[in-house]
Amino acid sequence: MIAIVDYGMGNLRSVQKGFEAVGAQAKVTSQSSEILDASAVVLPGVGAFKDCMDNLERFGLVETVCKSVRSGKPFLGICLGLQLLFNQSIEFGEVSGLGIVPGKVVRFSFADGNENELKIPHMGWNTVRTQKNVPLFEGIPADSYFYFVHSYYVVPEDPSVIATTTNYGQDFVSGIHYDNVYAFQFHPEKSQKLGLALLQKFSQLK
Repeated sequence: MIAIVDYGMGNLRSVQKGFEAVGAQAKVTSQSSEILDASAVVLPGVGAFKDCMDNLERFGLVETVCKSVRSGKPFLGICLGLQLLFNQSIEFGEVSGLGIVPGKVVRFSFADGNENELKIPHMGWNTVRTQKNVPLFEGIPADSYFYFVHSYYVVPEDPSVIATTTNYGQDFVSGIHYDNVYAFQFHPEKSQKLGLALLQKFSQLK
């Protein structure tokens, strides 16, 4: 069973339906025991960084998420679920994250004049380039399109964790992978065939 962490925010049902579409069992839950007992864990997220951190704390799930990562079981962060893994975000002032991945979350800034051409948030389909061997991308063509909705992006301190990059006025990190952790800025559950392929590969990890 794949546990989808429910902390009151995120496209929980759409993520669950994505897994169900590829024949995987997934349960939306806020129960620490169910999350810790699951074979894999998914942390989705939509909304403001601080609100999500506040809700994780209110639901008593901060340590549960950290334990899930440390357990070695497959872990997937989606959109804000990627950003929450980092040390801090500058959204509405500096806000501490889970501190699992060293680095920060910053806002798009187009100081070279691109602000008239590129809107914030970055919304819609864009290409994703793998920067190293990423098991979830095996069989997915290079520079495939995935669906994004975000105004902030992650800046890891350790470049070795960078799994994918995307260009939106600048190159930014759109995915990370290290050990059992996979996390992406785009939404696999909204990315049609290729997004479902990625979810299926995740569900088959051991």
